[in-house]
Amino acid sequence: MSPQIPFMDFGLAIALLLLLLSLVLGMIRALKGPSLEDRLLSILLLGTGGLAILLLLSVSMRLAALLDVGLVLVLLAAVTAAAVTRRESSDD
Repeated sequence: MSPQIPFMDFGLAIALLLLLLSLVLGMIRALKGPSLEDRLLSILLLGTGGLAILLLLSVSMRLAALLDVGLVLVLLAAVTAAAVTRRESSDD
């Protein structure tokens, strides 16, 4: 066992905690945002932050299936952004 492995695990744990903090702040902005644009950007932040967490978990757990789940999550965030944008443009 290499001495670099515990350091890598510690780095992954710190990165996961920072990403979780980012997701919590994004969720607060999505629920409380003063405008639709703020909510839309926070939804995109949730999608990319979720992908980053899944990528880190995929590396640490050595599960390739989490990559597929992450891609689906990002696609759902993009579709949500497109739907909200289209709804707003049709209301004008």
